[in-house]
Amino acid sequence: QVQLVESGGGLVQAGGSLGLSCAASGRLFIINSMGWYRQAAGAQRELVASITRGDSTNYADSVKGRFTIPRDNAKNTAYLQMNNLEPEDTAVYYCMMTARDGILRPFRSWWGQGTQVTVSS
Repeated sequence: QVQLVESGGGLVQAGGSLGLSCAASGRLFIINSMGWYRQAAGAQRELVASITRGDSTNYADSVKGRFTIPRDNAKNTAYLQMNNLEPEDTAVYYCMMTARDGILRPFRSWWGQGTQVTVSS
C-alpha cells in the first residue's frame, strides 16, 4: 500500500498565493507521474497539472502561467505552487501518483485525501 498525505490548503484572497504538498509513503517501490486534480462543488474532477518522472509537465489551460508543479524524487513529494489565485480556483485539490508498491507489482494510481482551497473575492 502507498499512502499520500496532502497539506497546505486553506483560505486566501483573490490574487494571493498558496502552496500544496503531497508526500508519498508506505510500501513504495517507484513513482512515475505525479499530478494534482481538483473538484469544485457540483463539478467533475479535473486535471490541474501533472509531471512525469522525466520532469515533463502538463497544465490545464485555466492555470497556465499561474500554477507550477515541481517534484522532489528524493522525498517522494509533489508540490503545487498556486499564484494569482482566482475565486474560480476554489475546490478540493487531490494529489495523484502512479506508482508501484513492489518490484513485481504493476503501476497503479494512488490518491490523497484531498485538501480544500478557498479563494475569496
